Amino acid sequence: MASFRLDRLGRAQVALLRALARAAGPRRDLALVGGAVRDCRLGRPAPADLDVAVESGALELARRVAARLGATCVPLDPERGTARVVLGPLRLDLSDFRAPTLAGDLAARDYTVNALAVPLRALLRAGRARVVDPTGGLADLAARRLRLPDPRVLADDPLRALRGVRLEAALGLRLTRAAAAAVRGAAPALAGVSAERVRDELLGLLPLPTAARALRRADALGLLGVILPEVAAMRGCAQPAPHRFDVLEHSLRAVAGADRLLARLGALRPWGEELGAHLAEDLGGGVTRGTVLKLAALLHDVAKPETRREVGGRIRFFEHDAVGAARARAIGERWRLPARAVAVLERLVRQHLRPMHLEAAGRVTRRARWRFYRDLGADARDLCLLALVDAAAVTGASPLATWRRAGLLRDLLAGFAEEHAVAAAPPLVRGEDVMARFGLPPGREVGRLLERAREAQALGRVRTREEALAYLDSPPRRP
Repeated sequence: MASFRLDRLGRAQVALLRALARAAGPRRDLALVGGAVRDCRLGRPAPADLDVAVESGALELARRVAARLGATCVPLDPERGTARVVLGPLRLDLSDFRAPTLAGDLAARDYTVNALAVPLRALLRAGRARVVDPTGGLADLAARRLRLPDPRVLADDPLRALRGVRLEAALGLRLTRAAAAAVRGAAPALAGVSAERVRDELLGLLPLPTAARALRRADALGLLGVILPEVAAMRGCAQPAPHRFDVLEHSLRAVAGADRLLARLGALRPWGEELGAHLAEDLGGGVTRGTVLKLAALLHDVAKPETRREVGGRIRFFEHDAVGAARARAIGERWRLPARAVAVLERLVRQHLRPMHLEAAGRVTRRARWRFYRDLGADARDLCLLALVDAAAVTGASPLATWRRAGLLRDLLAGFAEEHAVAAAPPLVRGEDVMARFGLPPGREVGRLLERAREAQALGRVRTREEALAYLDSPPRRP
């Protein structure tokens, strides 16, 4: 008989479960369910989030536990009796039984591999307890298959269809033929699921090292077009040489390039370590720069279908970067992504052609590099990586092979430390200096002159306040 050991969990998790058991009292049935049981059976580390099924009163119990521990209680679905206790990095989700018994509750869950439970009191008392498995989830884990306890569970919650794709990618399982057919049939109903819940599934999928493969699977099952209707126009939208693929295929290959790049950042010597730290930055709500990079790879050409024109026998995509930036913002807001993540996504899509334009101009001058970092700020390195995976996806090459030929991107990255230091230096002149010198009121002209002085300072043309003001007296130089 399969069992679960308490020492598979961290000390803080065990302490939280003990506090829960004390708050529940001796008469209420509690069971650790879902991901923690599943992952430990797979030999994976236990997740930070724990799920516990409660015979009844989950919402009231969550409030009591939170009050005792000084934690936060977040009602998730009061009508269905689900709530979350947040204690630092730990999350404990409590839910009422979906049926009169634990076995019935498990049979109503999404996939059999998640329909596993361990009686909590027995586990805390003995340090080990049997795994309750009414739907054959343990056998499915051993066979590496993802199966539905009952096809009706997708009708109860269509989001489970998208979750199946995420679980395949995260756990290395495979939907059974019947489960895949049920997911495909449930796809249209996904349109009625709240944007926040869809976002949470996407944010679980995109950071995975096989995000592109998962997106392809979602597309094959009819899910991607429901949550991202823009893919319909991207599919089959041909591109001129040197492109080898239509817009959708190119975009998915760019995501695959980002997957590979993020897994092998050490190959981008000597910047791999600092790029890794940069891409791990949280832009809000747990959305990292690495996740936004993948989104930008998926959406950078989203406006090509609507901007496609044939001029003199050539296919052109006029202003697809500007139009695409607006589309990317709308998509990010539709998915309820954090505001800062949406802003970075929009900027990357808006500027994604800029490295190509710099390369077309020939050697990158000191002024061009400074203006690149001035305009992109903290997102400049993200844009370099987006340009790398975009270029590789034109022909389907590896971004690591493309990197070896990407002299311009290496030059831009090499200038990061210098430009960062220049940007951090205090300005030589301020608005009041300019207004006094030229007799100007506050307004755009003051800002223009300040920007000109700032550029001259960055390029080393002026080093004192007096030199900067004298420089502003002179006519502007041509770029």
